[in-house]
Amino acid sequence: MRVILASASPARLQTLRNAGINPEVIVSEVDESVFTAATPSELACLLAEKKAEEVFTRLGSPADTIIIGCDSILDFEGRPQGKPGSPEAAVELLRRTRRRSGVLVTGHHIIVSTDRVQRVNRGGKTIIHVADLSDEEIDAYVATGEPEHVAGGFTIDALGGPFITGIEGDPHNVVGLSLPLVRMMLADCGIQWTSLWGA
Repeated sequence: MRVILASASPARLQTLRNAGINPEVIVSEVDESVFTAATPSELACLLAEKKAEEVFTRLGSPADTIIIGCDSILDFEGRPQGKPGSPEAAVELLRRTRRRSGVLVTGHHIIVSTDRVQRVNRGGKTIIHVADLSDEEIDAYVATGEPEHVAGGFTIDALGGPFITGIEGDPHNVVGLSLPLVRMMLADCGIQWTSLWGA
């Protein structure tokens, strides 16, 4: 069975590899900026769907294939916070979220194409508690370039890890792909997780 990750995220790829699955990476060409939704959770799930479906269509609806699309958004005070995209935006976001908590939402969309095509779409949520960061710490972290390119402006698996004081929920979801959730989604399609080890 061919497994495709429709994401450029090295963290998602490494998460799958660490769990025994070595997918192909085919990055979606979806323009995320044109989509909106009523809630951050709905937006994350919609973007995950669009990414997976774009790759599936581009490949000509391939058989014997699993495509995994994901998108992560920080739900902070009911508003979606994606990748800051600039140092200035990252500083502003980190100053607003320090000493506060938010919900990291990751949308997952899986397409299983065998003798028939099955689709499952679900969102995972993990509560994040951000440390009491000083302005100097924020400036130093932003200067590394990392916060600009990750949802919510932080990571837990790289330089941002020391700035997260705790989480409630699946830690993999914060990295960008919930392994337990993906396992259940695949099971709904009749795919046993362990059958993909080495895929």
